Amino acid sequence: MKAIRTPGGLSFRAEPRALAVVGALALLALAAGVVLIGTGDFAIAPVDVLRGLSGSGTPAQDFIINELRLPRVLVALLVGASLGISGALFQSISRNPLGSPDVIGFGQGSSVGALTVIVFFHGGAFAVSLGALAGGLATGVAVYLLAWKKGVHGYRLVLVGIGAAAMLTAGIQYLLTKSTLVDATRSMVWLTGSLDGRDWAQVRPLLVLFVVLLPVVLTYARPLRMLEMGDDAAYALGVPVQRTRTVLMLCAVLLNASATAAAGPIAFVALTAPQLARRLTRATGPNVLASACMGAALLVVADWGAQRLFGESTLPVGVLTGMAGGVYLLWLLVTERRAGRV
Repeated sequence: MKAIRTPGGLSFRAEPRALAVVGALALLALAAGVVLIGTGDFAIAPVDVLRGLSGSGTPAQDFIINELRLPRVLVALLVGASLGISGALFQSISRNPLGSPDVIGFGQGSSVGALTVIVFFHGGAFAVSLGALAGGLATGVAVYLLAWKKGVHGYRLVLVGIGAAAMLTAGIQYLLTKSTLVDATRSMVWLTGSLDGRDWAQVRPLLVLFVVLLPVVLTYARPLRMLEMGDDAAYALGVPVQRTRTVLMLCAVLLNASATAAAGPIAFVALTAPQLARRLTRATGPNVLASACMGAALLVVADWGAQRLFGESTLPVGVLTGMAGGVYLLWLLVTERRAGRV
């Protein structure tokens, strides 16, 4: 680890390898975004995409790039980054690689909120997004309170979260049985997780929330690194354990709920992005920025694959991340078994 000093007198410590990984992943995500913008029935070369983004393209290219495809790519980048950060925070807080929001119930909570709006109120897209956000927040509060016993222990948080996920999954099935055919179709489409039709209405709230929460998360990243050593060690080093845990859990719940509200439940990105980022950086701690860039890159590449790898059929991106996540889990189990850890 090296200390870096800026000309203005500011200084911070950073791992050169981690900085290189963050830079490479950010470039990969942006490059994949440019390729994705140029992909479609009206193909546009990457250099023309860059020209259109700078406002120098033809009127037709400017309309397709800036009005039709750019919002979808921005939603993919922000949703992927939000899920990556959320997963990194929950896995660090719980000190468990399975402590992902889509494993411990927060994604299911957002789904229950969205389906409640669809089935009982027949709400539009904006109301469904609000329902998903409210469901995610309510689940976060409930899991936190149920896991509280003179503080929130990571192991207890995972157990309570898995129980909540099972109950909420049953709630999703119940809501589907109570829906009409039209509402059931809408619900199933929403539950697959998709970026189709996303526009600037989804970009703006996502961007505002991301810009507000990211500095808070980065401020608490160092205390969270010490929290991974255990509560007693963190107390001894002067870390306000419960305040740190509460603030970071709130940020993680908001990031996950807002991402789910914008694109539906996208499986496995929150679970895999922090683990892949940690393997690349080989650094301890939550790896917040690396996880954000990895999540953004994964989702943009997955969206490109969902559009291009299956011929004329276009899959919802949530289907492809689910398939890739299943392969990743199998690979992880085989690796851990060979290492004698399972």
